[in-house]
Formats: sequence, C-alpha cells, structure tokens
Amino acid sequence: MKIFKQTMLVKSGVRFIAMSGLLLMGTSVQAQFGRPAPQQLDPVVEQIVKEANENSQLEKLAFELLDVVGPRLVGTPGMTKANEWAVKTFESWGIAAENQQFGEWKGWERGISHIDMTYPRVKTLAGTQLAWSPSTKGKAVEGEVIILPDFKDSSAFQAWLPQVKGKYVMVSMYQPTGRPDHNWNEFARPETFEKMKAERDELLKAYNDNIRATGLSANSLPGKLEDAGALGVLSSFWSREFGANKIFGARTQKVPSVDISLEDYGILYRLAKNGVTPKVRIETSSKDLGNVPSFNTIAQIKGSEKPDEYVILSAHLDSWEGGSGATDNGTGTIAMMEVARVLKKILPNPKRTILIGLWGSEEQGLNGSRAFVLDNPAVVEKTQAVFNLDNGTGRVANIDGSGFVHAYDFIGRWLNEVPREITKDIKTTFPGSPGGGGSDHASFVAAGVPAFMLSSLSWGYFTNTWHTNLDTYDKLVFDDLRYNVILAAVMTYMAAQEDELVDRERRVLPEGNGQGWPSIRQPRRTGVGY
Repeated sequence: MKIFKQTMLVKSGVRFIAMSGLLLMGTSVQAQFGRPAPQQLDPVVEQIVKEANENSQLEKLAFELLDVVGPRLVGTPGMTKANEWAVKTFESWGIAAENQQFGEWKGWERGISHIDMTYPRVKTLAGTQLAWSPSTKGKAVEGEVIILPDFKDSSAFQAWLPQVKGKYVMVSMYQPTGRPDHNWNEFARPETFEKMKAERDELLKAYNDNIRATGLSANSLPGKLEDAGALGVLSSFWSREFGANKIFGARTQKVPSVDISLEDYGILYRLAKNGVTPKVRIETSSKDLGNVPSFNTIAQIKGSEKPDEYVILSAHLDSWEGGSGATDNGTGTIAMMEVARVLKKILPNPKRTILIGLWGSEEQGLNGSRAFVLDNPAVVEKTQAVFNLDNGTGRVANIDGSGFVHAYDFIGRWLNEVPREITKDIKTTFPGSPGGGGSDHASFVAAGVPAFMLSSLSWGYFTNTWHTNLDTYDKLVFDDLRYNVILAAVMTYMAAQEDELVDRERRVLPEGNGQGWPSIRQPRRTGVGY
C-alpha cells in the first residue's frame, strides 16, 4: 500500500486534514485558529452570489414541482409530468435538455381512495394506498378486521390461514405509544421512559418471533394472505415522529394494501384484540397502466474549450408517494436546476460542459444513474467531478473525499473560492471512503469518477420527512437551499474552468468481507414495485 504523508490545507474557513487510510474530520479554521484574513472573491463568484440571492427561483421551482406536479413515483404520470416540466424549464432558460429513456417500470396511477371504519362506530381513517397497490376498482368493499394471532409454528399458521377469507388483515406491529422518544425524554420520569422502551422492545421481539413462526417474512406474508382470500392488507409503518408514517410499495398483486396512521391503526388493533371485531370499508380507484418507459432528464451547458469534458450536477427527480417528495429529493432537484440557471446566466460559455442529471428510479436502486454510467462511457471517462445533492433541506455541512487520494487538493482549491459565510461550518473527511450506495454519486464513484455527496444538516430528515407522508413543501428551508446553490455553483465553476482533469487516484482498500472499491452494478431496467 502506498503511504501518503499527512497534509493540512487551511482554505476558505475550512480545515482539511488528509491521510491515506484514515478518515479524519476537520473543524472550521475560525474555531481552531481565530478569524481568517479578509477574503477577496473572484468577480464571477460575486456575480453568482448576487444572482442566487437577489433573483432566486427556488420558491417558484418548489411550487411548480411539489405542489403542481406532486409526488414522482417511477412508473406514474407524476414522474412523466416531472420529466416534461424539467425539460420545459431548462429550455426556458436557454439550456438544452432532453429525456433519455433507460428502461421501463410497472405503470400505476393513484386514484381517489376512502378508508372508513363502519363498526363499532363510524370514523374516517387517516391512511393511503401503498405505491402500486391494486384497487377495488372504484367499489366500496366492506369487511371485518382481524389481527395475526400468536403462532406456535408454520403448521399453526397454515391451519389458521383459511380464516382470512373475506376479511381485512392487520400485519404491522402494534405501537404502545404514539409519542416520539424525544417527547418522552423531555417530560417522562426516567423510570417511566425506561419502562416504556422495555415494553416496546418486548412487543417488537414478540412480533418478529411470530412472523418467523409463520415460515414467511414480513414482505412475503401479504401475498400469502391475498392468495388465501383476504380482502386487503392493513399496515402501519410509523416513523417515530408525531404524525409521520413511512409510505413504501405494496406487496400484494390482487387486493389493496393500505397504510394507516399509528393513531387509527391502534384503534382497530385494540378493538380486534379485545373481541370487538371492527369493520372497515375501503374504496380505491387506482389504475394499473402496464409497463411504461423510465427516463433521466439530462440538460447541458456546452463547454467552449473542452466540450467533451464534463462537470455533472446530480440529483434524483423521482420520489415515493407519501407526501410530495419535497426533501427527498425535490430540494436536490430544484437546487441543481437553480445552479444551472445561475451558471447559464453568469457563465454562458464554460470551459467544460456542465451536465445536469436528474435521475429516475433512484428509490428502486440508483437505476437511472447506474444506467447513465453504463450507457455513456465517453462521458464517464472525461468527467472532472460530480456534485450530488440528496439528503434534505439543510445547508451542506459535510463533504467526504469519496476515497480519492488527491480530493483534499482539488476540493480545497474549489472551496477556497466559495464565500466563507457558506464554508465556515463545513466539515470534511479526506480521503474519505467510496460510497457503495445510498445515492447517485455512488454510481459514478464505482466507475472511478470523483463524485461527491454534498451532505446536509438533518432537520429531522430520517424521522420527519424521509419517505413519509410529511415530506411536503412546508418543510423546505429556502435560506439553506440558497447557500447550497451558491456552494454548488462556485465549485462547479471552479471545476469547469480548471486547466486539466483532476487526478483520479483511488485509495487502496483492504479486500474481502465486502470491502474494496465498489464495483459497477447493473441497473434494473424493468421492474415492479421495489
């Protein structure tokens, strides 16, 4: 293994530490060494900052994408509308754009749905169809609700299975509390909090043991229930935050699958558990559209001196269906579109081509970006850098070197030109480690392209908005997004104008046990559900 001596770069209010084989987190220079010298901004950078702050289009883009287009599940009309909207928007700015097909997916269109409890009292339930769920074809189908009993083994499950015919079956764990842990931690006595957690852990263990006893997994159970004649499957995937449920895809092919809020799921469960058999009536009118094409939206500002070399702005356009895909990844999409708009106005003839990739089907396994990497070897070979945004609404707080030995050098040069107001709190890890998945930069890293996740502050991302029904416009923090636009725009400007392509030398990583540099993976170019 080649050894590199430790290097420290003090640039733009960020402390960079790099050492081969180690992941070292920097802290801000201001915190470590006091106030830095006044910064003289490049005139182009000054124009970028002025345009991004004074003529921002972020609010307009967010409204159009999140409120008008809405959620962008692969295979749905919403995703098609988003692709078409993105192309039209780019073209209105004088940026060439097109939708490039990379595969197809099961087509599905959400319709109007009603989920009501009709016994022992009438109550409209808070819930939604899961993605790609079969429908009741617009008919209201009423039935009793039952829960899974305790099973000794798979034989006991098989003996019980005929009882599901003509009934709705609840398949999720019952939650003993609808209060998130931070609420308990703030107000409960320590012993009360610990008692609740112990009870919850016990319930979770019992639930998992019971699923295993059936001989099935939680994912395969719904299919077995529908084959046995169940009217539908009721679930509740609580996100451990007030009012938030994760909304993923259906595991049924013939009967509806609906997710119900923790609160209403609890009502049904307690009624059924205590012998007061509830009834629900479900009516859905979603449509199966057959296989439909899947696209990436690709736009570019053509380079003037090195048109066949690229800097790529990366974000995925698709989303899940729970909310409107605001922080995952509407924020990344509109920020990178805004970066393109600003650069087209301020830097209409960059040295290298600036390519904007709004990827499709990221949520099903980075399919759009993986397909792009395989389908465009010439672009991959001469890409200077990829900057990826995909983790919420907060300002960028961390940049990892993705395992490239010299990342501390060129990232340092580019960040040095960003206003210190933006970079002063950014932490870096160099050379870092290559990401094997998680977001679209990983598709490029696997191919040896310097690709970097611009990681944002959480703002409660994983519990509040990530794949939940609460991922909506009102969660956006536009001041932070403007910071991200300036950061990405300046780094893209610097990368595009640099004289030569950067050094792509990779860290030498230990082999075995799933380690080593990640390999290029094939995308799913056709699929159903997950």
